Amino acid sequence: MRTHLLTVMTQAKPTTSLLKQLRELMQNPRYVASPLSAYIVPSNDAHNSEYLAECDKRRAFICGFTGSAGTAIVTHDYACMWTDGRYYLQASEEMDSNWTLMKEGIPGTPTQGDWLSRNLPTGSKVGVDPNLLTYSKWMPLKSELEIAGHKLIPVEQNLVDVIWEDKPDVPCNPVKPLGIEFTGQSIYEKFQKVQEQMQDKNASVLVLTALDEIAYFLNLRGCDIEYNPVFFSYVLITRTGYILFVDPQKYSPEVEQHLSKETGTATFEIRNYNEVIPSIRAITENMEGFAWFSENSAYALTNLVQSKHLLTEITPIALMKAVKNPTEIRGMKNAHVRDGIALCSYFSWLEKSIDKEEITEVSGAEKLAEFRALQKDFMGPSFTTISSVGPHAAIIHYQPDKAKDIRITRDSVYLCDSGGQYKDGTTDVTRTFHFGTPTTFEKECYTRVLKGQIQIARMVFPSKVKGNCLDSFARQYLWEVGLDYGHGTGHGIGAYLNVHEGPMGVSWRYIADDPGLECGMFLSNEPGYYEDGKFGLRIEDIVLIVDAQTPYNFNSRGFLTFETVTLAPIQTKMILVEMLTEDEISHLNSYHQKCRDVLGPILDEQGLLEVKEWLWKETQPISDRMLGLV
Repeated sequence: MRTHLLTVMTQAKPTTSLLKQLRELMQNPRYVASPLSAYIVPSNDAHNSEYLAECDKRRAFICGFTGSAGTAIVTHDYACMWTDGRYYLQASEEMDSNWTLMKEGIPGTPTQGDWLSRNLPTGSKVGVDPNLLTYSKWMPLKSELEIAGHKLIPVEQNLVDVIWEDKPDVPCNPVKPLGIEFTGQSIYEKFQKVQEQMQDKNASVLVLTALDEIAYFLNLRGCDIEYNPVFFSYVLITRTGYILFVDPQKYSPEVEQHLSKETGTATFEIRNYNEVIPSIRAITENMEGFAWFSENSAYALTNLVQSKHLLTEITPIALMKAVKNPTEIRGMKNAHVRDGIALCSYFSWLEKSIDKEEITEVSGAEKLAEFRALQKDFMGPSFTTISSVGPHAAIIHYQPDKAKDIRITRDSVYLCDSGGQYKDGTTDVTRTFHFGTPTTFEKECYTRVLKGQIQIARMVFPSKVKGNCLDSFARQYLWEVGLDYGHGTGHGIGAYLNVHEGPMGVSWRYIADDPGLECGMFLSNEPGYYEDGKFGLRIEDIVLIVDAQTPYNFNSRGFLTFETVTLAPIQTKMILVEMLTEDEISHLNSYHQKCRDVLGPILDEQGLLEVKEWLWKETQPISDRMLGLV
């Protein structure tokens, strides 16, 4: 274990010189109108994307922490980085001693606004690129700082960009249409639904800034951000049509033909990506009604509109995208079937080959990608595969690489969290295996995680209940012995779109835009447990919300439940069977039988008999194992 820690520490990025340069720019009149006491470096790009193109990873550049969530704040005396429980361990390993880790979610950790208010001299100016801070974060931070006697200042020239030598270019990849056989709705059908809601809100224009919303609305897909089939663009929807702002190099006759065919009687226009700001100014200058933005739009854009004409709330596109139509539901299920074939092929190969050749975290992830690539309509992974052994599995969002790669053996827990992008759906699944003899404590923790996972899978709940009402049910078996995990229990997932998709989720955190759960939404179900320096456990399925059949129906509200669409065995060797109830055993046996029923015939058809043999071994009913029949 000591060797592991020393190896990681040598990988921390040296930031002394970078911080010195940044602090000098904070005083330089060439870049700031007046000296700054603090400078904020968010994780965001201009579209509030979770995953970023290399050119937008400014926070990672300045502090060394590469996780997807976090905010860096630099003053003349301090450099602090806020992140949540998924990344505490990773951040502490990737940042050098110049940085202080601020653990969000831990009682006593100050918010960014509170820390700035308490630690800056009165009358301080706090700078940030207004393109990278959303309206929803700008406004409360601005108010909090003003109460403390400080000012939040927009700094148009990003200061990190100034010191970032050899900064990667902005990607410019071609955009491709996605056919109606995958989307289930034309642009015009979506446009009509949007119009109804715009009229209800008295909105003259709707500004789309989230890349997945734009891709969904236009039935287009791109590859400007790794793993996310999106492209850099903006869309302005008016009462008569829409304007797409995109780099002309992404545009093609194929895209033009697609838009012409699917837009129907509405109008559309194509403008350069960089024309969005003057276009918003022109359209809203003498406007009646409202300009509708998501609260997650950049402050640089919302600030172009007079406050009396500004409407900031979740867009109709976000809600439409979250509730999949019948074509999308069918596609998502089919994608998970093919994904299940790839997963079974990988895990059966891994168990058979683990003693015959050296398989590492990296080579294992590469092999899994090979199996997925054999499946129809596979477009690539949906995120970096978390292929993690022993202590690495305790790093919730661990990313294997050559520098810290270790072998997969029978001596440690192996956690694999992976997903695929298919033309008909997106997948995300985690399985935890031990190919040797797990300890009793590992088995107890695994069983408690499984009990929580089954609890969520079997939940019956009222229609439109908020997702955070369900979160505690997944944790209860961990809580009763003083254990927990530092991430949410479930996130939405796109249909050949982003692997993490709002606005709903299942989390201990309050999700402001959660519209309430309803039929047609897909969520992950992924409780876990992580023992720092030793092991990590997670079991993750994707579930579809469907109607529940209940004997009663309080206030005619309607009740819902989950249908699990992921198909991959859950390792029963890791279970302390005596901790499971009869209902839990029945649920797991039924799930494993479904894996057999759905995947078995396909494995036969494809001649994957060894894979089928492994699947049957892993899905033996638990009752047989208890009776000593296995």
